[in-house]
Amino acid sequence: MTTTPPRQRTGLSRGRVLSAAVELADAEGVESLTMRALAERLGVEAMSLYYHVANKAALLDGVADAVIGEILAAVPSPAEDEDWRSALRERILAARSVLLRHPWAPLLLTRPGAFGPSAVLYFEGVLGILVRGGFSNELAHHAIHALGSRAIGFAQELFTPADAAEDVSDGVLEQMATQLPYLSGMLASIVHEADSTLGWCDDQAEFEFGLDALLEGLEAARLRARR
Repeated sequence: MTTTPPRQRTGLSRGRVLSAAVELADAEGVESLTMRALAERLGVEAMSLYYHVANKAALLDGVADAVIGEILAAVPSPAEDEDWRSALRERILAARSVLLRHPWAPLLLTRPGAFGPSAVLYFEGVLGILVRGGFSNELAHHAIHALGSRAIGFAQELFTPADAAEDVSDGVLEQMATQLPYLSGMLASIVHEADSTLGWCDDQAEFEFGLDALLEGLEAARLRARR
């Protein structure tokens, strides 16, 4: 006896399913992405979703690809005579602007299955900028590794200062000063900065500082390779 797949419900498509999943994650967090919750949001039976996404893992991979597709739609096309650093910086910051609308997305973009068709196209564009800018294939490969997650608009931090910022008072800093003079000195400076926006740090400013440092270092490597 043979079985047939469930019939596709009228009006339901893979694109609509993934779009609703992104909306659900935006509203309630990525942990809310279950087949049942998504079905309720779409007003369908959960079984009807399996025609479009095979399982929960496939749903998460599809959502990651959908977010990168949104990034692709946002990134500008570089001018032929544009400096590679300016073109790549603009592309990465455009990607970041999308991820700031979906703060849960970086968690999904680190999944092995997240490197789908949209990610391939995104990095094709990154490599195009590098190669047209004078990078060899080998050096462009090193550049991708050096940029890491920054290439697509986010940085994987070792810790999140905002989580502990409330505990950093003048009294705590004074207690730290004798045993940890360098750390306490840095924290005292950062905590008292008027334009610090996220806990201890201005996250956007730190992201751009790291990105600019990497781009300048890659330009120096490119010039050395031409000697």
